[in-house]
Amino acid sequence: MPPGRLTPFSGSTLFAIGGAEDRTSRRVVLRDFVRRAGGKGARVAVVATASALGPEILDTYDEVFVGLGTAPVVRLRPETRDDAEDPALAGALDEVDAVFMTGGNQVKLAGVVVGTPFGAALKRAYARGVVVGGTSAGASVVSEHMVAFGSEGDTPRQGMTQLSAGLGLLPGVVVDQHFDQRSRYGRLLSLVARSPSLVGVGIDEDTAAVITGERLLEVVGRGCVFVVDPARAVTDAHLAEHGAPLLVSGAVVHTLPAGAHFDLVDRRLLSFEETHPAHQLLHQTEGDAR
Repeated sequence: MPPGRLTPFSGSTLFAIGGAEDRTSRRVVLRDFVRRAGGKGARVAVVATASALGPEILDTYDEVFVGLGTAPVVRLRPETRDDAEDPALAGALDEVDAVFMTGGNQVKLAGVVVGTPFGAALKRAYARGVVVGGTSAGASVVSEHMVAFGSEGDTPRQGMTQLSAGLGLLPGVVVDQHFDQRSRYGRLLSLVARSPSLVGVGIDEDTAAVITGERLLEVVGRGCVFVVDPARAVTDAHLAEHGAPLLVSGAVVHTLPAGAHFDLVDRRLLSFEETHPAHQLLHQTEGDAR
Protein backbone atom coordinates (compact mmCIF):
# COMPACT_ATOMS: atom_id res chain seq x y z
CA MET A 1 0.00 0.00 0.00
CA PRO A 2 1.45 3.43 -0.85
CA PRO A 3 2.31 5.71 2.06
CA GLY A 4 -0.64 7.72 3.24
CA ARG A 5 -0.99 11.17 4.68
CA LEU A 6 0.98 12.08 7.77
CA THR A 7 -0.93 11.17 10.91
CA PRO A 8 -0.27 13.44 13.90
CA PHE A 9 0.53 11.72 17.20
CA SER A 10 0.54 13.56 20.50
CA GLY A 11 3.17 13.11 23.15
CA SER A 12 6.66 14.04 24.14
CA THR A 13 9.57 14.36 21.73
CA LEU A 14 12.86 12.48 21.61
CA PHE A 15 15.65 13.89 19.47
CA ALA A 16 18.28 11.23 18.78
CA ILE A 17 21.32 12.37 16.74
CA GLY A 18 23.75 9.91 15.18
CA GLY A 19 26.81 11.91 16.26
CA ALA A 20 29.15 14.39 14.55
CA GLU A 21 26.37 16.93 14.10
CA ASP A 22 27.34 20.14 12.31
CA ARG A 23 27.99 22.80 14.98
CA THR A 24 29.66 25.49 12.88
CA SER A 25 27.98 25.89 9.49
CA ARG A 26 24.28 25.47 8.70
CA ARG A 27 23.65 23.50 11.92
CA VAL A 28 20.47 21.98 10.42
CA VAL A 29 20.03 19.32 13.10
CA LEU A 30 20.79 21.50 16.13
CA ARG A 31 18.71 24.34 14.71
CA ASP A 32 15.74 21.98 14.51
CA PHE A 33 16.38 20.81 18.08
CA VAL A 34 16.24 24.43 19.30
CA ARG A 35 13.06 25.09 17.30
CA ARG A 36 11.32 22.12 18.91
CA ALA A 37 12.58 23.24 22.34
CA GLY A 38 10.71 26.52 21.94
CA GLY A 39 13.07 28.66 19.89
CA LYS A 40 14.29 32.03 21.08
CA GLY A 41 14.98 32.10 24.81
CA ALA A 42 14.50 28.35 25.29
CA ARG A 43 16.17 26.92 28.38
CA VAL A 44 18.35 23.94 27.46
CA ALA A 45 20.10 21.71 29.98
CA VAL A 46 23.26 20.09 28.63
CA VAL A 47 24.22 16.84 30.37
CA ALA A 48 27.90 16.09 29.74
CA THR A 49 28.29 12.93 31.83
CA ALA A 50 29.23 10.72 28.87
CA SER A 51 31.99 13.00 27.56
CA ALA A 52 35.68 12.40 28.20
CA LEU A 53 36.38 16.08 27.50
CA GLY A 54 36.70 18.73 30.18
CA PRO A 55 34.65 21.91 30.68
CA GLU A 56 35.21 22.81 27.03
CA ILE A 57 32.43 20.44 25.92
CA LEU A 58 29.91 22.46 27.93
CA ASP A 59 31.44 25.69 26.62
CA THR A 60 31.05 24.42 23.06
CA TYR A 61 27.35 23.59 23.38
CA ASP A 62 26.66 26.81 25.27
CA GLU A 63 28.17 28.77 22.38
CA VAL A 64 26.24 26.76 19.78
CA PHE A 65 22.85 26.91 21.47
CA VAL A 66 23.12 30.57 22.51
CA GLY A 67 24.15 31.30 18.91
CA LEU A 68 20.89 29.67 17.83
CA GLY A 69 18.88 31.87 20.18
CA THR A 70 18.55 29.97 23.45
CA ALA A 71 19.22 31.26 26.93
CA PRO A 72 22.63 30.33 28.37
CA VAL A 73 22.60 26.57 28.87
CA VAL A 74 22.10 24.88 32.23
CA ARG A 75 25.36 22.96 32.75
CA LEU A 76 24.87 19.55 34.36
CA ARG A 77 27.55 16.91 34.78
CA PRO A 78 26.92 14.23 37.38
CA GLU A 79 30.06 12.06 37.35
CA THR A 80 29.01 9.43 39.90
CA ARG A 81 25.79 7.93 41.19
CA ASP A 82 26.32 9.94 44.38
CA ASP A 83 26.28 13.11 42.26
CA ALA A 84 23.08 11.92 40.58
CA GLU A 85 21.45 11.55 44.01
CA ASP A 86 21.80 15.31 44.63
CA PRO A 87 18.26 16.82 44.83
CA ALA A 88 19.53 20.20 43.61
CA LEU A 89 21.01 18.64 40.46
CA ALA A 90 17.81 16.73 39.76
CA GLY A 91 15.74 19.82 40.51
CA ALA A 92 17.52 21.77 37.76
CA LEU A 93 15.64 19.63 35.22
CA ASP A 94 12.32 20.96 36.51
CA GLU A 95 13.04 24.38 35.04
CA VAL A 96 14.12 23.63 31.47
CA ASP A 97 12.47 23.32 28.07
CA ALA A 98 14.89 20.74 26.67
CA VAL A 99 17.61 18.32 27.75
CA PHE A 100 20.58 17.55 25.51
CA MET A 101 23.02 14.73 26.35
CA THR A 102 26.48 14.88 24.81
CA GLY A 103 28.38 12.09 23.13
CA GLY A 104 31.02 9.94 24.76
CA ASN A 105 30.53 6.69 26.66
CA GLN A 106 26.90 5.56 26.90
CA VAL A 107 27.76 2.86 29.46
CA LYS A 108 29.08 5.55 31.80
CA LEU A 109 26.07 7.78 31.13
CA ALA A 110 23.58 5.00 31.86
CA GLY A 111 25.60 3.74 34.82
CA VAL A 112 25.59 7.16 36.47
CA VAL A 113 22.04 8.24 35.65
CA VAL A 114 19.67 5.28 35.31
CA GLY A 115 17.81 4.49 38.54
CA THR A 116 18.82 7.69 40.36
CA PRO A 117 16.83 10.82 41.30
CA PHE A 118 18.52 12.60 38.39
CA GLY A 119 17.35 9.88 36.00
CA ALA A 120 13.86 10.03 37.49
CA ALA A 121 13.79 13.83 37.06
CA LEU A 122 14.82 13.43 33.43
CA LYS A 123 11.95 11.00 32.85
CA ARG A 124 9.50 13.36 34.58
CA ALA A 125 10.69 16.20 32.37
CA TYR A 126 10.14 14.08 29.29
CA ALA A 127 6.66 13.06 30.47
CA ARG A 128 5.62 16.70 30.87
CA GLY A 129 6.69 17.59 27.34
CA VAL A 130 10.32 18.64 27.63
CA VAL A 131 12.27 17.74 24.47
CA VAL A 132 14.89 15.16 25.41
CA GLY A 133 17.71 14.34 23.06
CA GLY A 134 21.35 13.80 22.59
CA THR A 135 24.09 12.92 20.19
CA SER A 136 25.96 9.61 19.81
CA ALA A 137 26.02 8.14 23.35
CA GLY A 138 23.26 10.58 24.27
CA ALA A 139 21.12 9.08 21.51
CA SER A 140 21.74 5.43 22.44
CA VAL A 141 20.74 5.92 26.06
CA VAL A 142 17.15 7.08 25.33
CA SER A 143 15.93 3.57 24.55
CA GLU A 144 14.87 0.95 27.06
CA HIS A 145 17.45 -1.51 25.70
CA MET A 146 20.75 0.22 24.89
CA VAL A 147 23.74 -0.87 22.81
CA ALA A 148 26.50 -1.12 25.39
CA PHE A 149 29.42 -2.02 23.14
CA GLY A 150 30.24 -4.18 20.15
CA SER A 151 32.34 -4.77 17.08
CA GLU A 152 31.72 -3.30 13.65
CA GLY A 153 31.14 -4.74 10.18
CA ASP A 154 28.31 -5.50 7.77
CA THR A 155 28.02 -9.21 8.58
CA PRO A 156 25.88 -9.99 11.64
CA ARG A 157 27.69 -12.39 13.98
CA GLN A 158 26.70 -14.07 17.18
CA GLY A 159 27.77 -12.07 20.22
CA MET A 160 29.24 -9.13 18.30
CA THR A 161 27.45 -6.68 20.60
CA GLN A 162 25.78 -6.48 23.99
CA LEU A 163 22.73 -4.73 25.38
CA SER A 164 22.30 -2.99 28.72
CA ALA A 165 19.57 -0.90 30.33
CA GLY A 166 18.98 2.60 29.02
CA LEU A 167 16.74 5.40 30.28
CA GLY A 168 13.61 3.64 29.04
CA LEU A 169 12.09 6.64 27.29
CA LEU A 170 11.58 4.63 24.09
CA PRO A 171 10.30 1.09 24.71
CA GLY A 172 10.50 -1.60 22.06
CA VAL A 173 13.33 0.10 20.14
CA VAL A 174 17.12 -0.18 20.21
CA VAL A 175 19.12 2.79 18.86
CA ASP A 176 22.60 2.72 17.32
CA GLN A 177 24.57 5.73 16.06
CA HIS A 178 27.45 6.69 13.70
CA PHE A 179 25.65 4.03 11.70
CA ASP A 180 26.97 4.16 8.14
CA GLN A 181 30.23 5.87 9.06
CA ARG A 182 31.29 3.08 11.47
CA SER A 183 29.73 0.16 9.58
CA ARG A 184 27.29 -0.86 12.32
CA TYR A 185 24.73 -2.58 10.12
CA GLY A 186 25.85 -6.06 11.18
CA ARG A 187 25.66 -5.41 14.89
CA LEU A 188 22.16 -3.93 14.67
CA LEU A 189 21.00 -6.95 12.67
CA SER A 190 22.57 -9.30 15.21
CA LEU A 191 20.75 -7.55 18.05
CA VAL A 192 17.29 -7.69 16.52
CA ALA A 193 17.88 -11.27 15.34
CA ARG A 194 18.31 -12.25 19.00
CA SER A 195 15.45 -9.97 20.15
CA PRO A 196 12.84 -9.87 17.35
CA SER A 197 10.38 -7.91 19.49
CA LEU A 198 12.69 -4.90 19.16
CA VAL A 199 12.78 -2.48 16.23
CA GLY A 200 16.34 -1.53 15.32
CA VAL A 201 17.05 2.13 14.56
CA GLY A 202 20.46 3.11 13.16
CA ILE A 203 21.22 6.81 12.75
CA ASP A 204 23.88 8.31 10.47
CA GLU A 205 26.10 11.20 11.55
CA ASP A 206 24.69 14.74 11.30
CA THR A 207 21.23 13.17 11.18
CA ALA A 208 18.44 12.97 13.75
CA ALA A 209 15.57 10.59 14.37
CA VAL A 210 12.90 12.80 15.92
CA ILE A 211 10.38 10.56 17.66
CA THR A 212 7.06 11.88 18.94
CA GLY A 213 4.73 10.02 21.24
CA GLU A 214 6.95 6.90 21.15
CA ARG A 215 5.59 6.32 17.64
CA LEU A 216 6.09 8.90 14.89
CA LEU A 217 9.68 9.05 13.61
CA GLU A 218 10.74 12.00 11.44
CA VAL A 219 14.18 12.30 9.84
CA VAL A 220 16.18 15.55 9.90
CA GLY A 221 19.69 16.10 8.59
CA ARG A 222 22.15 15.00 5.96
CA GLY A 223 22.13 11.20 6.16
CA CYS A 224 19.64 8.40 6.69
CA VAL A 225 17.90 6.65 9.53
CA PHE A 226 17.80 2.87 9.07
CA VAL A 227 14.86 1.01 10.58
CA VAL A 228 15.09 -2.79 10.84
CA ASP A 229 11.86 -4.71 11.47
CA PRO A 230 12.69 -8.34 12.38
CA ALA A 231 9.14 -9.42 13.29
CA ARG A 232 8.89 -11.98 10.47
CA ALA A 233 12.57 -12.80 10.09
CA VAL A 234 13.95 -16.33 10.15
CA THR A 235 17.21 -16.62 12.10
CA ASP A 236 19.55 -19.16 13.66
CA ALA A 237 20.56 -16.81 16.49
CA HIS A 238 19.38 -19.36 19.08
CA LEU A 239 21.77 -21.99 17.65
CA ALA A 240 24.84 -20.16 16.34
CA GLU A 241 28.12 -20.35 18.20
CA HIS A 242 29.90 -17.24 19.41
CA GLY A 243 31.45 -15.36 16.49
CA ALA A 244 29.56 -17.34 13.83
CA PRO A 245 27.83 -15.43 11.00
CA LEU A 246 24.06 -15.33 11.56
CA LEU A 247 21.22 -16.29 9.28
CA VAL A 248 18.78 -13.37 9.12
CA SER A 249 16.21 -13.83 6.36
CA GLY A 250 13.07 -11.80 5.91
CA ALA A 251 13.88 -8.80 8.06
CA VAL A 252 12.45 -5.62 6.54
CA VAL A 253 14.90 -2.72 6.22
CA HIS A 254 13.77 0.86 5.66
CA THR A 255 16.29 3.60 4.75
CA LEU A 256 14.78 6.97 5.54
CA PRO A 257 16.35 10.27 4.42
CA ALA A 258 15.35 13.78 5.52
CA GLY A 259 11.64 14.40 5.15
CA ALA A 260 10.56 10.82 5.78
CA HIS A 261 7.90 10.12 8.40
CA PHE A 262 7.65 6.58 9.75
CA ASP A 263 5.25 4.84 12.17
CA LEU A 264 7.29 2.75 14.63
CA VAL A 265 4.20 0.95 15.91
CA ASP A 266 2.71 -0.10 12.57
CA ARG A 267 6.26 -0.22 11.13
CA ARG A 268 5.40 1.55 7.89
CA LEU A 269 6.25 4.67 5.95
CA LEU A 270 3.67 7.42 6.37
CA SER A 271 4.96 10.10 4.03
CA PHE A 272 8.01 11.54 2.33
CA GLU A 273 7.92 15.30 1.91
CA GLU A 274 11.40 16.44 0.81
CA THR A 275 14.13 15.37 -1.59
CA HIS A 276 17.49 15.47 0.19
CA PRO A 277 17.55 19.27 0.71
CA ALA A 278 20.72 19.32 2.84
CA HIS A 279 22.48 16.85 0.54
CA GLN A 280 21.65 18.93 -2.53
CA LEU A 281 22.86 22.14 -0.93
CA LEU A 282 26.10 20.46 0.18
CA HIS A 283 26.89 19.31 -3.34
CA GLN A 284 25.90 22.69 -4.78
CA THR A 285 28.30 24.39 -2.36
CA GLU A 286 31.09 21.97 -3.26
CA GLY A 287 30.48 22.64 -6.95
CA ASP A 288 30.63 26.39 -6.44
CA ALA A 289 33.97 25.99 -4.65
CA ARG A 290 35.63 24.14 -7.55
